Amino acid sequence: MSKLYFRYGAMGCGKTMQLLQVAFNYEERGQKVCVIKPAIDTKNDQKLLTRIGPERPTDFTFTSKDNLYDKISQQYKDVDCILVDEAQFMTPAQADQLAEITYKLNIPVIAYGLRLNFKQADGGFEGATRLLQIAQEIDEIKTICECGRKATRQARFLDDKIVTAGPDILIDDGTTKIEYRALCPKCYYQYAEGKK
Repeated sequence: MSKLYFRYGAMGCGKTMQLLQVAFNYEERGQKVCVIKPAIDTKNDQKLLTRIGPERPTDFTFTSKDNLYDKISQQYKDVDCILVDEAQFMTPAQADQLAEITYKLNIPVIAYGLRLNFKQADGGFEGATRLLQIAQEIDEIKTICECGRKATRQARFLDDKIVTAGPDILIDDGTTKIEYRALCPKCYYQYAEGKK
């Protein structure tokens, strides 16, 4: 039986790059993939773009109201793998629909996303939380902090100042400099306490 995989990591760890590599590997062997992402991720429109250059169009984007099992079973049931970018933005029900794809359609699903949001205190994103509960295989993609330690936290900076409250999703409106950084716990708390 096919499996649901969740591969998570802090910002900048190469999640999208790994997704593109997996897509390339399948296609190099003559197999078909379906690459999707939530429509709420408006950066790069409907394309996946990595920080180091490689990019790819998605097969489709979806909203929180879309049923992923229905969409895949009706239009993509002939693919060999489903690849999901920014999976933390899914609803818990959509994470369950990905699992349903694996056991009803026998298609492996690999979801890539963040485990925690920038606030650190509310349990993270609902989609990621559900994937951590139900995925058959969970892998961490590692990256490093600016200090050289392992980064496990996302930090949001507005106009170069760390913020620890606010909406989970903040789209760049062009008036405020929004930046996310992957930090180790020590650096995260030093920034939060104004010591950096």
